[in-house]
Amino acid sequence: MVGTQDEAGSTAGVRRRHSTQYDDDPTTLREVRPTTDEVSNLDAQTSPQAVVSSTTSGIESRRSSMPAGTEPAPRVRFSEDTPRALHRTRVSEGSAMPMRAAGISSASGAGMPGRPRAPSLSIDTTLASSRPGGNNQQMRMSPVAVTSPTSPLTGPSHVSPVVSPSSPRTRTRGYSLRRSLFARGINNQVERGGSVVEMTPVGPSAGPLPAVNPAGVDQSHKRKSSGTSISVSPLPNLDEIPPKMSPPNGGAKISALPHYESWVKRRASRLGFIHKTKAAYEKARKTILRINELPPSKDGRHIPLDPMRKKALTDERTGRGYVANTVRSCRYTIYSFVPRQLFAQFSKLANFYFLCVSILQMIPGLSTTGTYTTIVPLLFFVSISMAKEGFDDLRRYRLDKAENDRDAAVLHVYRPTLTDPEQGEAASPTAPGPKHWAPTKWKDIQVGDIIKLERDDAVPADIVLLNADGPNSMAYVETMALDGETNLKSKQATAALAKRCKSVDELAACTAQFVVEDPNLDLYNFEGRVTIDGETHPLTNSEIVYRGSILRNTPEAVGIVIYTGEECKIRMNATKNPRIKAPALQARVNRIVIIIVIFVIVLAIFNTVAYQIWSNNVEDKSWYLTNADVSFFPILTSFIIMFNTMIPLSLYVSLEIVKLAQMFLMNDVDMYDDVSNTPMEARTSTINEELGQVSYLFSDKTGTLTENTMRFRKMSVAGTAWLHETDIQREAVAQAERQKQQLQRRRSKGKKAAKRRSIVSLSSAAPRPSNLSSSKPALARQTEYDGEEPPSATWKSTARPSKHQPELSTTQLLRYLQYKPHTVFARKARFFLLSIALCHTCVPETDEDGNIDFQAASPDELALVRAAQEMGFLVIDRQVGTITLKSFPRGREDEPNLEVYEILDVIEFSSKRKRMSIIVRFPNHRICLFCKGADSIVMGLLRQSSLATEKAVEIERRASIRKSIEAEQAIRRNSEQISRSNSVSRPSITLGRTSLSGIGRPSMTGNRLQPIRDEIDTWLRSREQDVDISSVEDDSAFYSPRPSAQYGGRRSMAISEPRSSFQGEFDEELVEEALVVDDHAVFERCFQHINDFATEGLRTLMYGYRYIDEQEYKVWKKGYLEATTSLVDRQEMIERAANIIENRLELAGATAIEDKLQKGVPEAIDKLRRAGIKMWMLTGDKRETAINIGHSCRLIKDYSSVTVLDHEDGHIQQHIASAIIEVNKGSVAHSVVVVDGQTLTIIGLDETTQSLFYDLAMAVDSVICCRASPSQKASLVSAIRTKVKGSITLAIGDGANDIAMIQEAHVGIGITGKEGLQAARTSDYSIAQFRFLLKLLLVHGRWNYIRTCKYTLGTFWKEMLFYLTQALYQRWAGYTGTSLYESWSLSMFNTLFTSLPVIFLGIFEKDLAASTLLAVPELYNKGQQSKGFNLRVYLGWMFMASSEAMVIYFLMLGLFGQPWFTKDNGLFAMGDLTFTACIIIIASKMQLLEVYNRSVMVIVSLLLSIGGWFLWNIILTETYSKNNIYNVKDGILKRFGRDGLWWLTLLLIVVSCFALEIAVTALRSAYFPTDVDVFQECEKDPAIRRRFEEAAALELQQSLESQRKAFSVELDQEAQREGEIQELLDRPRVMEEGRASASATPPPDARMSVDVAATAYQSPEAIGATAVNGSSAARRSMDTNELLLRRFGPAKND
Repeated sequence: MVGTQDEAGSTAGVRRRHSTQYDDDPTTLREVRPTTDEVSNLDAQTSPQAVVSSTTSGIESRRSSMPAGTEPAPRVRFSEDTPRALHRTRVSEGSAMPMRAAGISSASGAGMPGRPRAPSLSIDTTLASSRPGGNNQQMRMSPVAVTSPTSPLTGPSHVSPVVSPSSPRTRTRGYSLRRSLFARGINNQVERGGSVVEMTPVGPSAGPLPAVNPAGVDQSHKRKSSGTSISVSPLPNLDEIPPKMSPPNGGAKISALPHYESWVKRRASRLGFIHKTKAAYEKARKTILRINELPPSKDGRHIPLDPMRKKALTDERTGRGYVANTVRSCRYTIYSFVPRQLFAQFSKLANFYFLCVSILQMIPGLSTTGTYTTIVPLLFFVSISMAKEGFDDLRRYRLDKAENDRDAAVLHVYRPTLTDPEQGEAASPTAPGPKHWAPTKWKDIQVGDIIKLERDDAVPADIVLLNADGPNSMAYVETMALDGETNLKSKQATAALAKRCKSVDELAACTAQFVVEDPNLDLYNFEGRVTIDGETHPLTNSEIVYRGSILRNTPEAVGIVIYTGEECKIRMNATKNPRIKAPALQARVNRIVIIIVIFVIVLAIFNTVAYQIWSNNVEDKSWYLTNADVSFFPILTSFIIMFNTMIPLSLYVSLEIVKLAQMFLMNDVDMYDDVSNTPMEARTSTINEELGQVSYLFSDKTGTLTENTMRFRKMSVAGTAWLHETDIQREAVAQAERQKQQLQRRRSKGKKAAKRRSIVSLSSAAPRPSNLSSSKPALARQTEYDGEEPPSATWKSTARPSKHQPELSTTQLLRYLQYKPHTVFARKARFFLLSIALCHTCVPETDEDGNIDFQAASPDELALVRAAQEMGFLVIDRQVGTITLKSFPRGREDEPNLEVYEILDVIEFSSKRKRMSIIVRFPNHRICLFCKGADSIVMGLLRQSSLATEKAVEIERRASIRKSIEAEQAIRRNSEQISRSNSVSRPSITLGRTSLSGIGRPSMTGNRLQPIRDEIDTWLRSREQDVDISSVEDDSAFYSPRPSAQYGGRRSMAISEPRSSFQGEFDEELVEEALVVDDHAVFERCFQHINDFATEGLRTLMYGYRYIDEQEYKVWKKGYLEATTSLVDRQEMIERAANIIENRLELAGATAIEDKLQKGVPEAIDKLRRAGIKMWMLTGDKRETAINIGHSCRLIKDYSSVTVLDHEDGHIQQHIASAIIEVNKGSVAHSVVVVDGQTLTIIGLDETTQSLFYDLAMAVDSVICCRASPSQKASLVSAIRTKVKGSITLAIGDGANDIAMIQEAHVGIGITGKEGLQAARTSDYSIAQFRFLLKLLLVHGRWNYIRTCKYTLGTFWKEMLFYLTQALYQRWAGYTGTSLYESWSLSMFNTLFTSLPVIFLGIFEKDLAASTLLAVPELYNKGQQSKGFNLRVYLGWMFMASSEAMVIYFLMLGLFGQPWFTKDNGLFAMGDLTFTACIIIIASKMQLLEVYNRSVMVIVSLLLSIGGWFLWNIILTETYSKNNIYNVKDGILKRFGRDGLWWLTLLLIVVSCFALEIAVTALRSAYFPTDVDVFQECEKDPAIRRRFEEAAALELQQSLESQRKAFSVELDQEAQREGEIQELLDRPRVMEEGRASASATPPPDARMSVDVAATAYQSPEAIGATAVNGSSAARRSMDTNELLLRRFGPAKND
């Protein structure tokens, strides 16, 4: 594929394709040049005498920018493995001489906020004095300073700012501020003639910067010593440099967007007061908590290599020892738990409100309800909540303790103190004594300790590698927990260290001094130095192994600890003080509480004023109320205390009970992973309802979306594509075996009554598969099925599931090669398989059972070499210079061929080359080069590259047309859906689906509902299917192995029967040989295959080869040897040498590797998108890999508009602004933004750019962030959480690098995956698979949100209903505060009588079935839009409460209180009537009207609440003795209880309130129906309900399976009865003997309802098996069906 690709790798108008492993690499940095404006700006702010260090390892100048005749200058490189940023010299204004950069800075990560200044490690590169006669050759050549005649020495007075077109641009991993500092240093230095590399201790950072050449005089003529001197210049304080010095690449000023910049400034000025307040609060908090920012060290952390040291080293920043190597993820300490929890508990406004009320209540003389009746239960409830939080944190502490108590091996060397008795002399105090590796707890490891790691050991702290058992002291580490990458990283010890640290004795005798930078967040850069025997060597990221890494493929490694505990990189990137998570619904409740508090105060003031009026008009004139006046404040306080329980004290405690029960109910069988035996686990219940409100989902990639396994899936050779599905067949055989065992277990239980067809597929009869790790090729395994055909396994692309897969299988390819080995195609195919088996760096290993596996640095290479093994080319041994290969050319039965190939050279992969090559000598002594890499790279190296380019452009043009059509259809469909407002009430459009009426039994109702069924079916299908025209494309011409048959009227075998070609006789014409020799056809088909592979989400590689003659190889080998042994520009010289030999290649073929996703991930993402959840993928992996996974999991669609933000391209703001305009215009069908971590850092340096970026991120459909550090992940989550109003964020991950974002999000979910349990420990909820997120959010999350909302509304409603009757009574009590209710009953109102109805409502309510919620994810928006609880809904409920309170009170007063014929109309009788009516109405409304999913718990709640109240009345009337105010004694039993009017009034009140509720609900449903109302009606139809179950079958697989098992007994019994009835029907009758034969033949289309019902509960495999088995179980007639329905009912009650 070819497009208009720029240097950064992006394409304009052409989709980017992604290769397997040849992607961007973090160690390759691009050249950066400050513009003239930037240089002048830096000059204006910097003293001309200042010297600023640079982060580059050397200063390179390209020959392309030098005039002819310019002599190269010496050059210094710190690292041969990690190339650094290449900076070009600049000329300062007013200077007559060109100036050279003179420093190398360690200010790594200066652009990140809060990063301490690193030690200055500047290198001054000036030419040492040269002597006539080539004295330069006599200079000391050290790894630190090396002079080379090939390096540029002098340059012209002006250097062109234009980059050479031939200069490839690579990724930058430094920071903008660092580049600006380097640019400033360049413009304030003077060129020197010599070459001096100096490295000495640095002065104080606060001191003045020394002037290198104050006079500005050229010193090139001065004589210099031929030795190497090292000096260090101090760095300025990075915190004092203004932000203007680090503009984002592309311009800090947005000249194209001046209005937007001014708008951002105006908004910032408006928020200035808020920012100042927050800053003051933060300063006060740090002062109170004594949080002091550590100052940077003078010149870094000094760590001596001294294994005999016993005293801990001292941190010069604090004057104390370094921090301990303990980590803690718990949120509290013993000292902080109580104050932080008290603050958290009383931040709940209701608790604070009751605290104020309890204080007032404890003032003597003010309370009429007791002194401690509020404070005691308040403290009790708060204590319960605090105890719960403490228990959760105690569990985290125990997990931390388990990690801190792990063991590691630390070197202990003892000093000899005894005197030698023979010689009589004391031993030397510096000589080492006894030595051993002591087991030490991780928490006891200190900075400076020497630790030993063995294979598969976890690294306990950040270490510098001293030595490793690998070749050239190379160690391989897995950094998945740090950056999420599955590729192993190679770490190599410094050569001088590795030479002196080979054994324990050498370690004890070695003396070295390490100087490293201060702890910081940067995972991708490191600066330091080590001095050994007076020689100083640099330390880069290639020598550092961080905590969280795991040693792989290396027997042993030794390192020295440099950072411990919370100063390790992984902990620096973690959230130090995780915030206490509180649900967003609590904020809404707090606002409602404020409203209620205001209402209570207003009500109390109103009653107080009314009392004053009544007192003046009535009380003062009544002789019996003499001296009864109460002053204003006491009566006001008494009213406040009376009405304060409108906010119930138990609101939050009962809510905790509800949430705790919800947490246990979330233990769903559908979220249980039987493979890993892992259930869903809830670690908190505080935020259950937020699971139903998520609007942004942030997901890790590796281990969360993928399985961390690569599978070789397809290949293209000689113009023919082949599908490799050996692993799928093995899984199908295993699944069939499990089903067979289940069937046998069921039969063993005696269920043989009915002769029913088994629900197990035909493939269950297959025997147990062979060992998965066997080295047998796929061809040999075909004979292991005992003559039976193996189960069919058809692979489908996750990115494009509707695309037809016409490829032949590799099993057919191997059989063809076996039967026709001498054809041209067979030779090409075998050679391609040979190239796969040879072109890699994997090392084979043989286990105890004799099985061969491989150790590989890349999972992609492992997948390739395993695929070659399965196809008969097995690498059995690999030595330093040879590869031994075993092949089976004539099948498994014959003896294998063993061939030894000599490895001549291996040209390693680099991110710049994006390819690797291997040169081997065949057994016939021919030399061949194999090259594999990205197709866009290898395509240009082919011998017929022009033809390849032509075909690639043509194929890309066809793909672009298809994508544009798909995008137009998607835009049109989106606009139609928006116009219909997601409504299903539109005309039915039949798309050829079988009518849903066939599922249900025939009836008039079914016929009447048939249009609705068809409409829902059509609506669901339109939502489930994405736009994809690939299913209707005719691409058979590119996949048929015999294309001539496409034009000869004969259908291609590959299209008609791709899986069964060899079931009969062997087809000798499988491949058309004329196609193999047609280069035009082969190239076109191969590039078409690669394009299709990429669109299917596969990672593609192209292979090329060419033979080399002996003389050509010898000439090239000489130059390549010089390049590999060069100490200067080694990598660049190797690349130049590789370019010489890697050309004129022949096309061998292409491969496609599947980064295997977890089961159900694409479907889950589709449904989450339909639910309105925007998904972001945050990963530490490479950009191309992230985009590739985005395609395979459908986060990126094939027609998506992908905006790649890259700081290397420049003009970031303009790219962002143009993308926002396109998205807002609606001209983009699906938009995705891709950004890397370095670009994010640069964006964060400018407020305007940052604001613009978040505007774009919130507008697009998805965001992919690659190369993101853990702290960047957390900052993105935090930004969306704070910037998007009303949003609920969810972060999900499985590794330690995901902990920060999990803790930062509203909801954190951990995956118990292969990366360990670090994320699961600190998460709020943990699941085993990403697909379980669907049921957790769409079902349980929504249920919990609805339950919590209804509980809260019900609580407020019942309080308003009950206490408004109290307020209404005050008019008839003279507003004196007299209570209508007896005090003991009043105190038990919330606790005993009305708590269960609302609690049960909050626990068991299910407004919609799980299948409906999963089939229609759009119903999830109720929580996102806060439709369940908001001010409007609250006011509606309060209106009903007020109306019903007036109905209750005035009916009681009018019908019972005021009539003269009432037997007992005293205060207690009226109050008891009102109380009883309130309890009956509250319990009935909560459990009968509001509960949709009614169960036996409804009856339990009603009995306990209403029955408990009447029982309480009986107990109270018998035990009550005081009748001063309320005449309780014998009230309900002997007085008003025997009055029929009392009971009649109660009945009328209840009926009236019920009539009001039902009338309002009916009117609302009729005129303002909601989605819930519509789908509740749809669920009542069995056919529609089964359609929903069909759409949710993947998510409900476990529960449906359990239903099938429970239903099997009923089906067996039903089938047995059907058989008996059928026998009766089939008996010949005397009067109908002539028609006996006719009656015995049923109609062919007759079926039984039982079969249909059984099919609805069968898996798709079982349904397929049922269809294959024929019509042996077909039922007789519809008459029989009707008879069974009338006699026995349907097979399953719906």
